[in-house]
Amino acid sequence: MNISHNIGCYEIDRDPRYKDVSSFIISPPHILKMSHSIDFAANNAQYASTFTQGHLPLPPSKKIIVVTCMDARVEPAGQLGIGLGEAHVIRNAGGLAKDALRSVVISQRLLGTREIAVFHHTGCGMLTFTSPEIKQLVKDAQPGDADVAVAVDAIDFGPFPELENSVKSDVEFLKGNPLILEGTKISGWTYDVTSGKIQQVV
Repeated sequence: MNISHNIGCYEIDRDPRYKDVSSFIISPPHILKMSHSIDFAANNAQYASTFTQGHLPLPPSKKIIVVTCMDARVEPAGQLGIGLGEAHVIRNAGGLAKDALRSVVISQRLLGTREIAVFHHTGCGMLTFTSPEIKQLVKDAQPGDADVAVAVDAIDFGPFPELENSVKSDVEFLKGNPLILEGTKISGWTYDVTSGKIQQVV
């Protein structure tokens, strides 16, 4: 796979962390038998022992939605100063607005949010592949499985070749979508995983 997309100040094919998405593919289920790498129960017991926010209401107090990536280096609460109960944070691969639409509609219509901020980030995995490439990788991992082939072909994985344009495209999608409430404030941003800084694109 020959991949060369610009991410921030470097190119993926010059950074071994992003050279080939196929290195991240986990093949068939027999290798997935493993225990949790995080002790959820112990960590939660510690968290719950000092928890005092059970009184918070269901609607987010700041009436804002943040749409962002599932990337493990992205942590909206700390990076954006969002407190518990203040915002709806909707995450998916790439922070794509189309994937987030179902949640956005519920958030706006039932829980009163009136602002949407879209955040994409440098070094995103969505910059490293095309839909045909990841579909073929999935098929190759389970050759001859017709159900897998049909299922993966039905998915639009939504990769994008350029960061800022992907943000602009998502903002345009939201602004032009009839399901988004009229008067909703919509902005688009990038987050730099190397510096921790954000920049408004639109």
